[in-house]
Amino acid sequence: MSPSTSPAVQAPANQATSAPASGRTTSPEAANERLRAALGARTRPPAPSALSASVTFGWRAIRKIRHVPEQLFDVTAFPVMITLVFTYLLGGALAGSPRAYVQYLLPGILLQTVVMITMYTGIALHKDIDKGVFDRFRTLPIWRPAAIVGALLGDAVRYTLASIVVITLGLVLGFRPGGGVVGVLLGVLVVLVFSFSVSWVWTMFGLLLRSENAIMGVSMMVLFPLTFGSNIFVDPATMPGWLEAVVRANPISHATTAVRGLMAGEATAGDVGLVLLASAGLIAVFGPITMRLYYRKR
Repeated sequence: MSPSTSPAVQAPANQATSAPASGRTTSPEAANERLRAALGARTRPPAPSALSASVTFGWRAIRKIRHVPEQLFDVTAFPVMITLVFTYLLGGALAGSPRAYVQYLLPGILLQTVVMITMYTGIALHKDIDKGVFDRFRTLPIWRPAAIVGALLGDAVRYTLASIVVITLGLVLGFRPGGGVVGVLLGVLVVLVFSFSVSWVWTMFGLLLRSENAIMGVSMMVLFPLTFGSNIFVDPATMPGWLEAVVRANPISHATTAVRGLMAGEATAGDVGLVLLASAGLIAVFGPITMRLYYRKR
């Protein structure tokens, strides 16, 4: 290319690159100023209350079921299976017939079913931590325990669904509560309160242990002796003296006695009060430990 033609060729290109498409230039400082003015013109929404934030996270836990409906297996199929197996497997030997045995069994099997699925609280929490979701939650201007409390409230809905499944099946099998509808509702309420308090234990393990398998292994190691070594299936009076003393000291036995008494219309204030006191104690002990682990989690 000759020197006489190069300026003519390069001039339009230089003019095209130097002229902005809109015909005017905007400095970054001016753009930032306009952005600050637009954001500052609006009134900031008030910070959510502790209750509002907890309910929001609880709703999040419920909505997750829509995307993973398999989560309902442990609160639908599992309660049906375990109720049918123990009613027909042990009913004839222990009470003469499954229909007679279900009167004694159902309140305890209801408690066992719900308590057993509390372990999934810690597993679900561990999944959120692995995905980095809780790192984002800790940066939000909300009540710090809301994420955990909300997750537990969401699980309480699952516990309620499991209770409905067990009681409905029990009525089909011949369960007739002497305490009527009120006694059944109060019994379910005690189950939910006790299970909510137990969930804090597995929430702590969800923050403490390194894998989902470890959480499930520890929870099974604790729950199996507590549930099967209780008065859910057999009257402790039929056991050897030393074993009867162990079973009667079991907190699951106390909870079962309270639920069984409420549904039969024979509960005492001492039975129910002891369960509520134990539930408050579990939350008072494991709640602060869980939140401390949550704050220090990296």
